[in-house]
Amino acid sequence: METKYEMVEKDLKEKILSGFYKINDKLPTESVMMETYQVSRYTIRRAISDLETANYIYTIQGGGMFVDDWQKQVAESHIESKQIGVITTHIADYIFPNIITGIDRLISAKGYSILISNTQNDPKKERTSLEKMLDSNLSGLIIEPTQSAISNPNKDVYEKLKKSQLPTIFFNSHYPDLDFPYIEMDDKKAGKIVTDALFDLGHERILGVFKIDDNQGVHRMNGYVNSYQQHKQFSYLSEIVMFQSSDNMHSVFTRLSAILKREDRPTAIVCYNDQLAIQVIDLIRSLNLKVPDDVSVIAFDNYQLSKYISPKLSTVEHPKERMGRDAAKMLFDLIDGKQPEGNIVYDPELIMRDSTTTK
Repeated sequence: METKYEMVEKDLKEKILSGFYKINDKLPTESVMMETYQVSRYTIRRAISDLETANYIYTIQGGGMFVDDWQKQVAESHIESKQIGVITTHIADYIFPNIITGIDRLISAKGYSILISNTQNDPKKERTSLEKMLDSNLSGLIIEPTQSAISNPNKDVYEKLKKSQLPTIFFNSHYPDLDFPYIEMDDKKAGKIVTDALFDLGHERILGVFKIDDNQGVHRMNGYVNSYQQHKQFSYLSEIVMFQSSDNMHSVFTRLSAILKREDRPTAIVCYNDQLAIQVIDLIRSLNLKVPDDVSVIAFDNYQLSKYISPKLSTVEHPKERMGRDAAKMLFDLIDGKQPEGNIVYDPELIMRDSTTTK
């Protein structure tokens, strides 16, 4: 179990590596950090001391704490400049810091540095990121696809990437029409498992809320449908709300609100991910309904906050740091000229908590 200072150190380091705090940016004061992390001054100073030793932070007497040129320090510590590119849809929120940490730990141990780019799930920004990576002196590239369930407007850049023979893998999802190794969850199986769990609890009228412009959401939705196909007597009670990254979420929640106000409202909801589920729980409460007494809620990814909200959220585990480490390991196999034995697909692990109950 991580100590408090290790948690602070980890969070600060992740924010520095992700670019949330840029080189020479002034960091918050000790007092602000104490309030942010709810820890003592000693804990903050211990974390800062470790980060100073690792050349991530430098202090100026009477002037504060600043982000050190950690990229330069890594490069100077090795005779050969070695760098791995990482493209993600997000960096500093949800489960992504954990995935990036997993990647960084393994590549750092091998003497490599990391170059991170964030697409914000926007194909135009993905294109810019890919072009930037192709122009950089990289040893390999790890990519989370952007809007992987829709037609890929950047296929020409990916074909250029393939011709460059730069070792490349996908994580979290993959583009089916591109021949790159990948590592991801079995999201269809996960969607079926959570829906089956609700049927086992006696629920029949289950609402599914899924984002459909990435393969994770489409596969989770297909798993939900598959579960209903195996519970044919209740198939007429199934109901799905679909949305895309670019949709106005206010409109989506207006639709959900209308569904929950009906007399024949669903008794359970399967949410695209934990982040959405937390918002859905707030919506349910705003309608003077209770979770799970009136409506059970279940989701995916085991987001860090999921076990701390009330009620604790039932969910499916996402390997996060393990995925990051395995992605880096698969990439290094490619760099070393070894072909992966196959793609890695994780089996889902169901975690039942307090947000679900019997009907």
